Amino acid sequence: MKQQKTKKRFCMAMLGLGFAVSASALTAVPDSVYLFSYNVHPDSGLNMAWSADQKYWSPIGPEHAFIKSDFGTWGGEKKMYNPYLIRTQDGLWRCVFQVNDYSNQFAVAVSRDLVLWQPQDYPYMEGVSSCLEPVLKYDANRKMYQVLFKTKEGDYYITESADFYNFSKPAKVSSDYVDSASRDVVIDGRKMRGQITKVAYAEINTVVTAMEAARYRESLNAELACDNEMRFKDLKPLEAQISINLDETKKISDKLIGIFFEDISYAADGGLYAELVQNRDFEYSLADTKGAKKDWNSQYAWKAQGNGGEWSIEENNPIHKNNPHYALLDIKKPGEFSLVNEGFDGIPVRKGEKYIFSMFVRQIEGNAGKFDVALEQDGKVVASTKVSSSNKEWKKLKVTFKAEADADKAVIRIIPKSEGKVAIDMISLFPKNTFKGRENGMRADLAQVLADLKPKFMRFPGGCVAHGDGLHNIYYWKETIGPLESRMPQRNIWNYHQTKGLGYYEYFQFCEDIGCEPLPVLAAGVSCQNSSDCGAGQQGGIPMEKMPEYVQDVLDLIEWANGDAKTTEWGRRRAEQGHPAPFNLKYIGIGNEDLVSNTFAERYLMIIKAVKEKYPDIIVCGTAGPWCEGSDYEAGWRLAKDNDIDMIDEHYYQSPGWFIYHQNYYDQYDRNGSKVYLGEYAAHAPGRPNNIETALCEAMHICNMERNGDIVEMSSYAPLLAKEGHINWSPDMIYFNNNEIKLTVGYYVQKLCSNYCGDEYINSSLTVNEGRKGVRERLAVSTVRDSKTGKVYIKMVNLLNHPVKGKLDIANAESIFGEQTSLNAKLHLLTGDYDDTKALPQAKDIVVSPDFEYELPAYSFSLIEL
Repeated sequence: MKQQKTKKRFCMAMLGLGFAVSASALTAVPDSVYLFSYNVHPDSGLNMAWSADQKYWSPIGPEHAFIKSDFGTWGGEKKMYNPYLIRTQDGLWRCVFQVNDYSNQFAVAVSRDLVLWQPQDYPYMEGVSSCLEPVLKYDANRKMYQVLFKTKEGDYYITESADFYNFSKPAKVSSDYVDSASRDVVIDGRKMRGQITKVAYAEINTVVTAMEAARYRESLNAELACDNEMRFKDLKPLEAQISINLDETKKISDKLIGIFFEDISYAADGGLYAELVQNRDFEYSLADTKGAKKDWNSQYAWKAQGNGGEWSIEENNPIHKNNPHYALLDIKKPGEFSLVNEGFDGIPVRKGEKYIFSMFVRQIEGNAGKFDVALEQDGKVVASTKVSSSNKEWKKLKVTFKAEADADKAVIRIIPKSEGKVAIDMISLFPKNTFKGRENGMRADLAQVLADLKPKFMRFPGGCVAHGDGLHNIYYWKETIGPLESRMPQRNIWNYHQTKGLGYYEYFQFCEDIGCEPLPVLAAGVSCQNSSDCGAGQQGGIPMEKMPEYVQDVLDLIEWANGDAKTTEWGRRRAEQGHPAPFNLKYIGIGNEDLVSNTFAERYLMIIKAVKEKYPDIIVCGTAGPWCEGSDYEAGWRLAKDNDIDMIDEHYYQSPGWFIYHQNYYDQYDRNGSKVYLGEYAAHAPGRPNNIETALCEAMHICNMERNGDIVEMSSYAPLLAKEGHINWSPDMIYFNNNEIKLTVGYYVQKLCSNYCGDEYINSSLTVNEGRKGVRERLAVSTVRDSKTGKVYIKMVNLLNHPVKGKLDIANAESIFGEQTSLNAKLHLLTGDYDDTKALPQAKDIVVSPDFEYELPAYSFSLIEL
């Protein structure tokens, strides 16, 4: 008897440390034990411990989070307080918890096994200030869930629900009514408060196994190249057999690699959008930055110089209701007062280049309608022109002039030359040399490096930007077309201003100019769940009575893009803007990284159903939440399967180790289900560099997506662009400032893979003479063929710190070699130290045969073009 008790204690200890217990040991444990649910601190999520006797408690993990709060914004929120867990008669686990100490909301969550949880909901409690220390009960007789909570004023309330989603208006109760089952338990010397539930021992084993697996995965995902010298210090010389069978092929997507443009890190205004004047519309607002920049207002980036006049911001009789602010100049001494704009970190000017200046003018008093306009740096004028108008109504003035000298950081100076009062607005300066010479166009050099990628599609205008920071901040496409002065500027979710000068017309035109498919993404009737403008922060849904109008907006977009210019209303509007031919839109995205809640699902499916009913040929791309696992991912894919959604947008930013050990990630996906669009991904190493290590991880993942190109339809790295000095997120594919572009190692991987792609996957395999874990996983191969040209591309990745002697065997090679025994081929090689951020691909001619040797250098991406 004593021996059996000792064995039980040993098993408990092993489980508490996170070790699996053998089947023979399980025969010595009791049928049922006790589960204690609690949380150590607000960031730890829901923690658990277990005991056979309610005296000795073994924490699971310890402090492994089985569910964390998804409420509110990152940083200040996402906290869990006072979780309360019960199991109800239907066998489900239900949890409520406090989200903070000031919101009139609490969180509800449901799970079958304590491992996988359904998406959380956060019901609003009308008429109360806060929801503290919630207690959950189930009234079996009435089949009602009851949540009791107190407020910061000390009052107690009860709310009820039959479905654990729709809750009643809270009713005040006495404190005696709150009968909490919470108990204090000492765990590792610390007193914790939580709930105790009797459970089958097998359930504890399930929970511990899940935790153990998570810990193991975390250890693999944490592997970094900086440890490879020690990890592989005694590795023998490596040889790999690479077998390619040209007769074993399958059709894959011909649109696998595209680009995702998001207005983040000044990617649009001050970036790709070629406008050189900042705050041209005087619509900057303190709200753009959430109050972070106290001088961010209608006068930002402008300053008055001289004592010959004064200026103010006015709203009476603006150009357009969507552009309500303008500058009023009161000139007393013509020529002795000027208004200066600093541009976006200065205005770059190049000698001999032409610039287009324009502004709207309305004369108020006197004859104040003449202006000198100058571009200058350090007091030196590098370009100048004149404009004039005496119109009492708003009139647009426009002139083209040439720069006489270079300037990296010029300003634009507007000098009134007449006495009186004059209103000015929409003050604009564009280089004449935009990409493809488009009016209101793109910065030519930035646009060109995007075109050089040869992307097969472009997703726009952003992810978080699309669904916005609160319902009022959702990005509405109709506000981005038409005359610039009529477009609706708004706060960018990344805490700056967006003019909408780069709008849907410009996005579609750019896609056409670079030969890729447009993929606009629209909100799914909800705002971002990380919004700071929905209560303390949560997903807000457009009221259902307003959803038909929103759905019509989505349908109108398709008509605007594809409708006949003569027979459809929105097709006519597209033609009026300058594009009578349809844009031939094929794809539309609905939703972005959304919490897959009931609020979301109701609106999301309503939109998708309407699109497919009216436009069955449009490919709808839905969403599977913000990650590649967990509740939203599971729920998003369940919705896709149940509703036959064409394609699902996945997003994940992962460590290098994750990419190494997930080469088979898409191998197991259902070939008869929805297609996959990997809309946002990147390898994130500590410090967030874009270097050889991260780029090779991404190259490896592209190889895996090519192998699974029958289910993975599209992919795009993110983010695309970032302006130095204004970076919201790292790493990025392309960094830039006003005068130069800095392409990353990751850019070159994307360019090589997109430029040398195919629509047929050729069966390829790789074996290596080393069975140690982590060696084969750091090697990848993919072979594709372009059926139009017949060209074959072999891609090979080596993420080891050792070279690998490869022996390539190309079976059934007659289709390439014919009767020849060798061919000239092109090798593209990207290699360097793992932390190299400056590596460039090199190309050279090589000779290959159906059976040839090629050494994969350490830390390299090799692409052979046959």
